Amino acid sequence: MSDFLKFRIQSVSALNEKIKSLVETTLLDVLVEGEVSNLVCHNSGHYYFSIKDSQSVIKCVLFRGNIASGLNFELQNTQKVQIMGHVSVYVPRGEYQIICTKVMLAGHGLEEFEKLKAKLNAKGYFDPSHKKELPRFPKRIALITSNTGAALQDMLRVAKMRWQHIKMVNYDTLVQGVEASKDIVRNIKRADALFDSPEAFDVIVIARGGGSSEDLWAFNQEEVAEAIFEAKTPIVSAIGHEIDYVISDFVADMRAPTPSAAMEMILPDSNSWLLYIDELYENLDFVFKHHIELLEKEIKHLEFLLNSLGVDAKLENRAQEISDLKKIFFYKVEQFLKSKSMDVLIFRFKAVSDEFIKDKEKQLHELFLMLKGNDLSKLCENGYAQILYDGKPANIENLSKNSYIEIVSTKALLRALVEDKLPNF
Repeated sequence: MSDFLKFRIQSVSALNEKIKSLVETTLLDVLVEGEVSNLVCHNSGHYYFSIKDSQSVIKCVLFRGNIASGLNFELQNTQKVQIMGHVSVYVPRGEYQIICTKVMLAGHGLEEFEKLKAKLNAKGYFDPSHKKELPRFPKRIALITSNTGAALQDMLRVAKMRWQHIKMVNYDTLVQGVEASKDIVRNIKRADALFDSPEAFDVIVIARGGGSSEDLWAFNQEEVAEAIFEAKTPIVSAIGHEIDYVISDFVADMRAPTPSAAMEMILPDSNSWLLYIDELYENLDFVFKHHIELLEKEIKHLEFLLNSLGVDAKLENRAQEISDLKKIFFYKVEQFLKSKSMDVLIFRFKAVSDEFIKDKEKQLHELFLMLKGNDLSKLCENGYAQILYDGKPANIENLSKNSYIEIVSTKALLRALVEDKLPNF
């Protein structure tokens, strides 16, 4: 009885309270690794589960208020996790548990990552034959990212610098947390639903800035991979930094190392294209000027020949017409290059140039035939001769009686006297 007198009698509750006070002031911060078991998601939104190893089990609770910031993946039984939190005692039952503040996949989820990667690869999700080609000049781009994230602002900034002829629509999306993967899938399907409609997007970009492996875990979910693979619209995955790789990178039609790099890869550089257009215009101008110079030389040669046959006025008219056509041509070329987009420039230009050159060649052929038809030597072979009066070509209607004339062919020259002038036929 004397031994009992050494101790003050206390209730069970009082003892549990002392244990609670001792434990909670001693084990304020713990980091524990184990396997998830007995997982229950309560109607209140709290997660109740245990973690275990080969010899022991510890109860855990993740309250609803800590889920958004403390859980970046879908918690499941048998997962190996690391838990940060503090130990607490539940006085009514004398049980202790870990109040979790953060739950992470052990080893950054490498085992789960490799397992899912192998599964999707076997299903052909990474096969290059399934990759869709991105358009060279996209007009509408859907962004799947958070409205408040830096990734969105980075992409908008780069797009404004490179190519302003673009419409970008952002679908505000959760990119971190338990519900993130479902939100990503939902918005991919929303954007892709417009495919083959007037409002269709040319490209869909799923993007998120850098973070830990846990922060990026939403993009390592099978449901996200399936949404990307099944989409009809080309998709670019731009998640994290250059060293970060997630499952969506392997399934997407293109992987970008960062969100801003995605815009550089998707959009053309307007400055480069303006320089290219200027260079193209200069080259086309040189080619046509050179061709026109050749035509002008040939026309001058024909002009010399035609002058000897007395067709000066006709040639002058043709030369003026060609000069006017040349001015109109270069004006239309200049207007055409300014007004048309690069997509149709070369095709339309070739059509215009071919038509112009064909027309000029036709005119040259007609002039050549005219020259050939008026060739004196050809006429003389057929019995024709030129009548000259005072050394100049003359019409017989203007000659009078007793006029001396010369009859000229390519091989003979005769001098004759007009003896009489008969009445008109």
